[in-house]
Amino acid sequence: MTADEETTGPGSHGAESADVERARVQRRTLTVVVISQVLGGAGLAAGVTVGALLAQQMLGSEGLAGVPTALFTLGSALTAYLIGRVTQRAGRRLGLGLGFAAGGLGAVGVVLAAASGSVPLLLVSLFVYGAGTATNLQARYAGTDLAAPTRRATAVSIAMVSTTVGAVAGPNLVEPLGAFAVGLGLPALSGPFLLAAVAYLAAGTVLLLLLRPDPFLLARRLAPAEAAARGVGGRSARAAGPAPRPGTGAYVGAAIMVLTQIAMVAIMTMTPVHMRAHHHDFGDIGLVIGIHIGAMYLPSLVTGVLVDRIGRTPMAIAAGVTLLAAGVTAALAPGDDMLLLIVALALLGLGWNFGLISGTALVVDSTVPANRARVQGTLDVLIALAGAGAGVMSSVVMAGTSYAVLSLAGGVLALLLIPVLLWARSKNRMP
Repeated sequence: MTADEETTGPGSHGAESADVERARVQRRTLTVVVISQVLGGAGLAAGVTVGALLAQQMLGSEGLAGVPTALFTLGSALTAYLIGRVTQRAGRRLGLGLGFAAGGLGAVGVVLAAASGSVPLLLVSLFVYGAGTATNLQARYAGTDLAAPTRRATAVSIAMVSTTVGAVAGPNLVEPLGAFAVGLGLPALSGPFLLAAVAYLAAGTVLLLLLRPDPFLLARRLAPAEAAARGVGGRSARAAGPAPRPGTGAYVGAAIMVLTQIAMVAIMTMTPVHMRAHHHDFGDIGLVIGIHIGAMYLPSLVTGVLVDRIGRTPMAIAAGVTLLAAGVTAALAPGDDMLLLIVALALLGLGWNFGLISGTALVVDSTVPANRARVQGTLDVLIALAGAGAGVMSSVVMAGTSYAVLSLAGGVLALLLIPVLLWARSKNRMP
């Protein structure tokens, strides 16, 4: 038994005592997650805003501008897998804390690579930097471990909306951070990664020190007593025998998140390159990406309530429709039209938000503590790999065709989730 398990909750004092303990720790957990997500949001904004531009500058090719997104998304995939395994064994605190620490070290490496002009160091560091992205997303699950079933999407939304503060501030600090970096004798584009290093390391420290008692370990400890109170029996998550398989909803939720991730990453990655080609400055790019990231996270409180009240399937369908609208708007927007680009990227973020929260809720609904963290980590690997592929292919597609073709393709692809949802619902496997 771990120290966290020994000090968290009664486990055998009955359903009423378990409910009191669950509610107390849930409030504390959400507070700590909110603090870490504010910091984590600032960290992830660096790669989104200037990663492609830094690669284009150091690699000397627009066709390779999608490499950073691919690398830190591959790093995100590996980290998601590892966090899932570590969390299943040792809890959220250790898994998330180490993930953010790795992301911070990766950001430091990017700064050193930019300063020295070392392409190999840049590529390795971007891969490690991706750990922060995975951890930032995995943190949303920490808010659901102790949430009531009818409040799971809302709990996800609280974790996600907290990311908004840092994520929106980050892109809009590109110019002052660039000036700060230049003052230190560093390339301007390394400035946002300085912020990322500090933000990710701070987020990891907060989680390691304050996420006590661990919500996942407590949920696993309380599960047998709660199952018995419901009259369905129950056994310890550590009892002999294999963990149960996740329900169908977990796979459907994964499909929703994968498709929305591909559409969002493909269009988002090439937007800064597209804007630079039309002579927009870093301030304009920071504004557009800042609004995009705000739309990814800020609507979460409303989205979470809608997913809990209206249902997972209707909100996932709304994600596909919204992403299609984003792709069409981006494709039709003239390169020098800031307003339409802002609208397109805002819709892109909103559609992703709908898909991530509805998909996450389905995954949590379809798992139990005995398999939840492992399944969540594995599914987030698929999401990260999808983003990596989208990052690479977006630069290839844009170099071979145009930003308009890329945007339309992303929007149409997102609609594929609708047949999956309708099939699942026809089988009575979806809420």
